[in-house]
Amino acid sequence: MDIIGLEERDSISENAKLSLISGQFKKLLSELRNKELPNKFIESVNMDIEELNSTSHTGNELKKFFKQKQTKIIKMLEKEFRIVPRGYYAKLWMLSGMTIGLPIGVAYALIFYDNVAFLGTGMCIGMGIGSILGSRMDKKASEEGRQLDITIK
Repeated sequence: MDIIGLEERDSISENAKLSLISGQFKKLLSELRNKELPNKFIESVNMDIEELNSTSHTGNELKKFFKQKQTKIIKMLEKEFRIVPRGYYAKLWMLSGMTIGLPIGVAYALIFYDNVAFLGTGMCIGMGIGSILGSRMDKKASEEGRQLDITIK
């Protein structure tokens, strides 16, 4: 079973941001066609593409719909097959690091300086640690052949 294509629309080419997102989605589909994926997954992706092809959304609504479908496909890929786009883990762990770093920053600011102005210090430290961990995971995924040749923006 093959992954179906995305239909061309005039409204997409008129909007620069929508055109970028559509191009990125097409690149994702092209990368998926190069992978050996089970029919159940391909059916699910084809249903999402059919929804995109048949929607009457335009402009920002269509852009949001593209992003939703793209995120859904990427999450399914990561969950079921551990296949991810480039930089996936770095972004994920950077955000997690910021979240973990916030309480560290609060503790640091209150214990050592008794000044909340140093709150951001923990977030920066957490973000850096998260980026390093995520980059290592991305490198490992690349070495194992589990990485798509696409960066999601």
